[in-house]
Amino acid sequence: MCRILIAEDEPRIAAFMQKGLRKAGFTPEVVHDGNAVLDKVLREKFELLLLDLGLPGKDGREVLTALRREGMNLPVVVVTALSIDPQDEENLRILASEVVNKPFLMRNLVQKVRSILGKSHDKP
Repeated sequence: MCRILIAEDEPRIAAFMQKGLRKAGFTPEVVHDGNAVLDKVLREKFELLLLDLGLPGKDGREVLTALRREGMNLPVVVVTALSIDPQDEENLRILASEVVNKPFLMRNLVQKVRSILGKSHDKP
């Protein structure tokens, strides 16, 4: 089973993502704040993290930076409704596998997840 952690503070979006990923054959789990993300990822094994930037506690950028500082090469897909300038998006792409803007189609997100999980994970 391919475990995916969904870090999303909006319950409706989290439920939508969880349902779609489960239907696609993944085992998704949801957390709602940045501190819980770090705790989960450091204690448990996940194959991928879907990370909202606008999390309470530690925001998504802080979480991503902390994970990389810990040496974790877990693939991360940043999922955001925030407007990101091109330089910031480029910086995120250095640390993350992909950046997905909300709103998105579930089939497109599943396709990106499958594509990332099919690659070797050699990002820092």
